[in-house]
Amino acid sequence: MKLNKVAIVSKFGSKISEDAAEMISKKLIAKKIKVYTIAPVSVSGAEKVESLEEFSKIKLDLVVTLGGDGTTLRAFRNLRNETPILTINVGGNRGILSEITLDDFDDAVTAIGKDDIWLDKRTRVVASCNGEEFSPALNEIYVNRKNLTKTAEFEIKFQNDTVKQKMDGVIISTPSGSTGHSFSIGGPLLHESLDVLIITPVAPVHRLPSIVVPDEKIEINCSHDCNIVMDAQMIKSSEFDQKITIKKFKKQAVFVRLKKKGLRQMNKLGF
Repeated sequence: MKLNKVAIVSKFGSKISEDAAEMISKKLIAKKIKVYTIAPVSVSGAEKVESLEEFSKIKLDLVVTLGGDGTTLRAFRNLRNETPILTINVGGNRGILSEITLDDFDDAVTAIGKDDIWLDKRTRVVASCNGEEFSPALNEIYVNRKNLTKTAEFEIKFQNDTVKQKMDGVIISTPSGSTGHSFSIGGPLLHESLDVLIITPVAPVHRLPSIVVPDEKIEINCSHDCNIVMDAQMIKSSEFDQKITIKKFKKQAVFVRLKKKGLRQMNKLGF
């Protein structure tokens, strides 16, 4: 893989991550690579942008994330194309989505230059409501009732089937997100390479298990106003009479991997 333009994304408010971003930027600049950093990280020879959204206007060869899973999710949410991401755990809590540590960076750049890597492509999901399509999510989209004093009835449509029940909400998860919020409330763990979605009810009145479906599109109607939460980082709203459509995003998320192996996230969880 030829590296001409590389963006560096560090964890919000993390001094250790910002210092690492400066160090890595200098190493890449020394290799005559055009480097972009995000404020407040500023490095001589690199171009500083004010927000991740600006990367949508730049044709990047690689994005390097320095932080934990939240940093990785934030980067993917702002990349609507298939720009590969090299994930480095710096100051993160679990780093389930991370590929390497900071000590492995030099070896990773060498491997990338030799094309001695594997591009791991993952399914993403995107929600739309009232004519607006929101940012894509790598892990999940969580739809929940705003009014916590009233039990809401959710109607979930997929293929030619309809599930209707009173519950607090529903999570539509990807296989990447199967180790996240969905798993914490009893959802199944899936191999990351699968091209399916998981429908996980949240606190249903009558016991309703998670459902794994191959669908491209899932429609949700709720009897109450709802929050639409992307990867636990971005929240949008819908009114009770508005249909929420969730479907697979047209562009996949792409991870740079040094070794080809499956069940990465399950292994990091200790299984």
